Amino acid sequence: MTEPLVLYSVADRIATITLNRPDKRNALNPELVKLLTDYMLEAADDDDVKIIILKANGTSFSAGADLAYLQELQTYTYEENLADSKNLKNLFTTIYYLPKVVIAQVEGHAIAGGCGLATVCDLIFSVPEAKFGYTEVKLGFVPALVSCFLLRKTSETIAKQILLTGELFSAERALAYGLINFVTNKEAINQKTREFALNLCNQASTNSLMVTKQLIGQTTNTQLEKTLELAVQINARVRDSDDFKKGISAFLNKENINW
Repeated sequence: MTEPLVLYSVADRIATITLNRPDKRNALNPELVKLLTDYMLEAADDDDVKIIILKANGTSFSAGADLAYLQELQTYTYEENLADSKNLKNLFTTIYYLPKVVIAQVEGHAIAGGCGLATVCDLIFSVPEAKFGYTEVKLGFVPALVSCFLLRKTSETIAKQILLTGELFSAERALAYGLINFVTNKEAINQKTREFALNLCNQASTNSLMVTKQLIGQTTNTQLEKTLELAVQINARVRDSDDFKKGISAFLNKENINW
């Protein structure tokens, strides 16, 4: 029997959504993106859920795009790439605008789209060993959607350093950048994250949490939708570029590339 790609459970007013592709380092593909979106919406509609924890099984939080998915992208038309980019945008905006607090529990590397997935969450706990990074430029791609959210968590100076170099950086550096909130050792992270979520459940009004999250979003992101629509179009255009095809081909064939 095939294991589900995403696990969902509710206890003590906390919904836990778990990426469950440990053999693929929880890499993103269209099916996983849809399931995550659906479960986020299910948690949003459940009156028994007040806080959501997003985590992952295995050694990686998410390694970004799935290899088979990257292979498929090489044959996509512009319209197919546009639709696919809109699906990822829908996941990110669902989390960002969700009327409930979403906490990412990062116990392994969060790379490219996987880093973007953590970034759109309201709060992030991480183990010290986790690495973060947006590696898109090294593959001839552009971190279009994730940049829209990264710039709302950190400065333009830091965003340029992170996005233009494509380098991986430590959890401690991510904390200093303002990208994540807490660094906790692996033995304690599950307990610490759950205790934090339970404290929010017990010490804050459901309506107050919702309205405060909405207020912050409305205050800081008046141009977000326009920017995201532009990012979707940029994604689709860049996927049709020679550099993207060259970069993905080299990555899939494990070849070095000299840009």
